Amino acid sequence: MAVAKRIFLFLAVNFLVIVTLSVVLNLFHVQPYLQGYGLNVRSLLIFCLIWGMGGAFISLALSRQMAKWMMGVRVINPDTADSDLRRLVSTVHQLSRNAHLPDMPEVGIFESSEPNAFATGPTQRRSLVAVSTGLLRRMSQKELEGVIAHEIAHISNGDMVTMTLVQGVVNAFVMFLARILASIFSGLGRNRNDGSSGSYFSYMMFVFLFEIVFMVFGSMVICWYSRFREFRADRGGADLAGRDKMIAALSSLQSMQEVRDPHVDKPSFAAFKISTRRKSGVMLLFATHPPLEERIARLKGLA
Repeated sequence: MAVAKRIFLFLAVNFLVIVTLSVVLNLFHVQPYLQGYGLNVRSLLIFCLIWGMGGAFISLALSRQMAKWMMGVRVINPDTADSDLRRLVSTVHQLSRNAHLPDMPEVGIFESSEPNAFATGPTQRRSLVAVSTGLLRRMSQKELEGVIAHEIAHISNGDMVTMTLVQGVVNAFVMFLARILASIFSGLGRNRNDGSSGSYFSYMMFVFLFEIVFMVFGSMVICWYSRFREFRADRGGADLAGRDKMIAALSSLQSMQEVRDPHVDKPSFAAFKISTRRKSGVMLLFATHPPLEERIARLKGLA
């Protein structure tokens, strides 16, 4: 039942994105970029910007609600009778005030044996901090404060928006460059009288090939930036809660990093968790988080 729900949500969101961006293209009167003589570069550029940036920002706008649906996040009432949950909400709100956030984030909890937490939301005023039941059970209050401070730092730094911008630019670049090169390599429009389906098929095959290649390199750029902002959020968390609490939190996660729950292993939220599955070798280039030992070493080296 849960799998069917996730599939339905995935299809529904993608349908919404396609409909919304199609309407935007019509509103801007964007002409088809494939012409009889080849590519209309201006129309192609606008098309790629709208689809690349638009899709990323629609996902951002829906991120808080999607987290609740996909991860099964239950928002906690600040007046709950559960003392542990009430303390969690109080911790998030206190650290949010320390960070001078304009509004308190929603605080949620999701069922998972994996000790983890994430922050998401389109703006500082509409954000969500969620922790797993595994993290709440396994961590001390000191360690929990370090984790929460890290997530609050992500919100304070506007990391959700900057990650969306980076993703959108990469998407647009990949779409644009793949189609330009596909046009060159396929010879599409080289002969003005050539409207054969063979040229179009060749063009589409090259588009598919180049998009795969460029997305691999684009993913490296996105992951590099994600690792950079993790170091920055660690430092921000240390400023908010204290360096010892931030180090304690990361050390605790390091000791439990083999505990994984495939049911909540959602790639779309991986970049906003406090830690992810460890990678090695070439796969480090595709890691959204630096190794925990490196993050701890950097914090210990702070003046």
